[in-house]
Amino acid sequence: MTTYLWTIAVIIIFLAINAVLVRLRAKHVKFSKRVFLALGLGLVFGIVLQFIFGNGNEIITKSVDWINIVGSGYVAFLQMLIMPLIFISIVGAFTKLTSSKNLGKISFNVLGTLIGTTAIAALIGILVVFLFNLDGATFTKGAAETARISELAQRQELVKDLTIPQQIVSFIPKNIFADLAGTRETSTIAVVIFSALTGIAYLNMKKKETKEAEFFLNLIQSLDRLVMQLVKIVLRMTPYGIFALMIRMSATSDLKAIIDLGTFVVASYVALITMFIIHLIILILNHINPVNYLKKVFPVLSFAFTSRSSAGSLPLNIETQRKALGVDDATANFSASFGLSIGQNGCAGIYPAMLAAIVAPTVGINVHSISYILVIIAVVSISSFGVAGVGGGATFASLIVLGSLNLPVEIVGLVISVEPLIDMGRTALNVNGSMLAGITTSRRLHELDESILNNPEAVVEAR
Repeated sequence: MTTYLWTIAVIIIFLAINAVLVRLRAKHVKFSKRVFLALGLGLVFGIVLQFIFGNGNEIITKSVDWINIVGSGYVAFLQMLIMPLIFISIVGAFTKLTSSKNLGKISFNVLGTLIGTTAIAALIGILVVFLFNLDGATFTKGAAETARISELAQRQELVKDLTIPQQIVSFIPKNIFADLAGTRETSTIAVVIFSALTGIAYLNMKKKETKEAEFFLNLIQSLDRLVMQLVKIVLRMTPYGIFALMIRMSATSDLKAIIDLGTFVVASYVALITMFIIHLIILILNHINPVNYLKKVFPVLSFAFTSRSSAGSLPLNIETQRKALGVDDATANFSASFGLSIGQNGCAGIYPAMLAAIVAPTVGINVHSISYILVIIAVVSISSFGVAGVGGGATFASLIVLGSLNLPVEIVGLVISVEPLIDMGRTALNVNGSMLAGITTSRRLHELDESILNNPEAVVEAR
């Protein structure tokens, strides 16, 4: 009975704090402030629960089960939007092309930037492992880690026998309806490919069948507006979803395990921050003011950090590029959409490279060998295709990389305790990488609108 009453009390407090967040929205408090407030309140609330009841207590388990309706529900809504967003954004990018000859230039520059920066990110991840002497490190295995390793072993079965050429073939959408439903690990990249082919077909149709092409254009524009309205509805849930997710993370995490993995967390953020600085250097080399850039992209990066969703950040990403950075429409759509599944610097670059460098010495491999470092970078770059835009992408990328290098995958499960902490920074870096690809490509192709870029009032804020 006591457990039942305490559970009700926790849920009532949870609902009361949500009511405060609703009230703040009614008072027009900025979206980013409400999201960060929700993040902080969630962390504190979860830690307090664990301090009062203890890790694994039945009260926490039952309370979080109810709170999870909001947190997991929010994530599910974000996942619901991924495929429609990808399809509409990429096809929409083709409809915005002023000339089909620009397609090759935009694609080459965007993909080149995404994959090139992922290769650099992989190198940074490896060097940071060396810096913190983590190569060959071992981590504690608890009950949660054991369960996670068992789950990963099952997922590894799906990809362990695939060579890299076979993995590339797996990206092709054999059944687009199945991929739109997200039934495969590579469904995201499959939808990207299908969307690009649909866009190319539209350009061909536009030359010969103008009436039908105009109908298709109107249909895509209508669907775009409809999907954007759906996105706005889901984004309004963000503070409440973040609040619930942070409670779950801090209330159910093994704090001792997090402390034990503290060096790995610090090393990860050193790598992420270093790569972020490299992004800023690339901006400088392209004659773009990094301070001005940071002011304009802060809303979308803060959303990505707190939501841990590159896909959920897609609409804000595109709008920020177009209305705050002055990137042309086609390039903004291409870079933001491709960045969901290709060349994610954090999830598909730094993270799998770090894990490979850590675990390689445990099986007798000289990870300090220049040739082996180059092998890791190459495998990471190729494997960076097909990473999903909502939670789990880094795990899939790591399984592919470790499997391709014949390294044990258990390490992916051993760091489960700190996964949410690191994933926030990884997601922000992923999104920044896609915006970097957009603005630098637009600059190289002389399509960047300087008047928007240099206008301090041209800022996009989620609501």
